[in-house]
Amino acid sequence: MKFDYKLLEALTAVIDLQSFDKAASKLFITQSAISQRIKLLEENIGQPVIVRSQPIVATAAGERLVVHFKMVRELENELVPELMPDAPTKPIKVSLAVNADSIATWFLGAITPVLKKHLVELDLIVKNEYQTIDALRSGQATGAVSCIEKALPGYQSFKLGDVTFILVCSPEFAKRYFPNGITKDSLRYAPGISYDPSDDMHVKFIEQHFNIQPRDYYCHSVRSSQAFVELAKQGAAYCLVPTLQIEKEITTGELINLCSDKSITLTLYWHSWVLVQGIHKKISKEIVRYGQSVLGGRD
Repeated sequence: MKFDYKLLEALTAVIDLQSFDKAASKLFITQSAISQRIKLLEENIGQPVIVRSQPIVATAAGERLVVHFKMVRELENELVPELMPDAPTKPIKVSLAVNADSIATWFLGAITPVLKKHLVELDLIVKNEYQTIDALRSGQATGAVSCIEKALPGYQSFKLGDVTFILVCSPEFAKRYFPNGITKDSLRYAPGISYDPSDDMHVKFIEQHFNIQPRDYYCHSVRSSQAFVELAKQGAAYCLVPTLQIEKEITTGELINLCSDKSITLTLYWHSWVLVQGIHKKISKEIVRYGQSVLGGRD
């Protein structure tokens, strides 16, 4: 069996845009034609490729086909300028999945030099470090920063290094909520911060070191690493943050380490396509080089 790439293009458009109507408009065909292409694809491979729900979800087979189509499209985008140097230049879209803490600390320093030199349209997908790998699996991203070492089929992983997290707050906050030091009882009434409900690093830290369950204390959900630090500096909460992000605040005393004998370390890895070429390869190499230089991951 040979793939009909018009069918794969239709599937990818539906998944990316989460709409048959929008996919049809993008491909300049009717919604009926989109549906027919999806149905024909399913008949060709003998199994469903999408779950017609809200949101629209690709099946396992559908995910593999979307990833395959996007990889082929990337290779084409890299090849066209070489074969047709006089063709109009268009930005190459690069979608990367990254955790918020990496963006707040080292990641932007890694990709900025490439963005300055090349025509790139960047799409950063911000997810929990355990979930970024899902963006590769679904075809949303072509590379990802993850705390998972094992690479998906067709991908490779590189160790970037370790990130150490500590529990911090302002001196004012510590005086108000922890006058006798941080304890199980004092934690019940002190407001903390987590990134979102799926971010369990804060939960694990408190449970491991103080044997207190999430239901026994309260915690804000704030989907911004920068906001974490700002809220802590303003004395509104305590939080678990990377030491890389608060070196200045710790040095000046604006923030204090609540548990100098306790920390948690996360090892990060960079995942990219094995056959990565062109600008994607340059970005991947720079992320690995810069990430390892900052996080100390080179063996």
